[in-house]
Amino acid sequence: MSNPFENIPIKVETYKKNSDHQPSAVSESLYESHRKIYVRAVKGIFNTGRVWFVWLTQLVFLGLPWLMWDDRQAVHFDLLNRKFHLFALTIWPQDFVYLAAFLMCAAFGLFAWTTIAGRLWCGYTCPQTVYTEIMIWIEQWVEGDRNKRIKLDQSPFSLRKFRLKFTKHGLMVLFSLWTGFSLVGYFTPIRDLSLALPRFDFSSWEIFWMLFYAGFTYLLAGAMREQVCKYMCPYARFQSVMFDADTLIISYDEQRGEPRGGRKRGVDYQSEGLGSCIDCSICVQVCPVGIDIRNGLQYECIGCAACIDACDDVMDKMGYSRGLIRYTTENALAGNYPEKEIFSRIKRPRVLLYSLLLLIILGASVVSLILRKPFKVDVIRDRAALVRETDEGWLENTYILKIINTTEQAQDFRITADGLPQLKVLADSKNIQVAPTESASVTVRVQADPQYATKGSHAIHFVIASTNHPDLSVEEKSSFIGE
Repeated sequence: MSNPFENIPIKVETYKKNSDHQPSAVSESLYESHRKIYVRAVKGIFNTGRVWFVWLTQLVFLGLPWLMWDDRQAVHFDLLNRKFHLFALTIWPQDFVYLAAFLMCAAFGLFAWTTIAGRLWCGYTCPQTVYTEIMIWIEQWVEGDRNKRIKLDQSPFSLRKFRLKFTKHGLMVLFSLWTGFSLVGYFTPIRDLSLALPRFDFSSWEIFWMLFYAGFTYLLAGAMREQVCKYMCPYARFQSVMFDADTLIISYDEQRGEPRGGRKRGVDYQSEGLGSCIDCSICVQVCPVGIDIRNGLQYECIGCAACIDACDDVMDKMGYSRGLIRYTTENALAGNYPEKEIFSRIKRPRVLLYSLLLLIILGASVVSLILRKPFKVDVIRDRAALVRETDEGWLENTYILKIINTTEQAQDFRITADGLPQLKVLADSKNIQVAPTESASVTVRVQADPQYATKGSHAIHFVIASTNHPDLSVEEKSSFIGE
């Protein structure tokens, strides 16, 4: 597939002196032309871990919408009714402070983890990395290994080439559509979507978001791939702020590996003045972003450790010790301390600060959730008629009370009010029942004696108590208008 960003002509003119010592303009490109990366398959402990993370993340993302909890979808973001179901927990608009807390925990968790171990998030669990890995699997399954894919792309057009390319991209599109369908299944019950699938009886918004997510999955993971990490991802740009000399990163041991060069197996390379690196370039061939880790740490490196697996395999075949490319720190590589002390260096101020902030926010959120009352109340005044006089000569204000039941059981409520002497509270019924995880609006009329409710505004308090839990009540402040 052609790349829309390929060969963009960005030029800059520099001036150099010619043979007559006169300056002449020389055009130089500021944009590196894209070259397709043919990722070589690799086996090893880190690749196995990456495969497990791909399966785990997709099992969670694609499987969660199908789980049920008390006759409803376990994870359902019900935007229409403005509530999110997360298993036994129901989040209402008033609870969106927890969303802010979750985002802060994610941010500080990422900061702390990056300071400790670099870009492991990018290499193992980032959606771009996971989806790119799946697209590469599809490519390898249809077109073959690295050499076969290179040969296929260099061959002239033929029916076989068309068949393989069509099959590859068709499978990529089908997988992308599956991800889009699953995403919408978090907002519209996925079983309803499945019943509508044979007739394609979806709403316009459901179709839009399915195609939108599927289209970007195919574009970013199937076509652009490493260019997203190189040019679009902001994390690669600010990761250096969180790195320090004790951050665990993938490093090439230059002192051991240089000078690099080819040699026969079993030869005493040290007597020939060579290092351990045989310059096979396999570490470059397995890199999903196409960098050469031997040139030092680069911002494009996503920390996937494919180069470690590849290099260790080569070292095994040559009879050399492993670890020419390995996870280590800048200080350990420089010999400032032995590598066995790497984990003891975790306890440093930056890591401790990030961890402390993370624990404070996480702890406060958990305590708040535990102490959260099982219902919420909003009081809204009837603005159409602020005050009216009853037949008995009392003054009356009308309110609308919205009671939200946040539990999975039906609840009955009783409403009273205080703040003025002899207040009367009149509702449609003495006990108001609200269904599980539902809300109910109740019209309440409050009457007060004119001798106490003089002209102006008077503070009153509504007390809403659950008859299921007599010790639980919510008090909401409002005002009574007298005349």
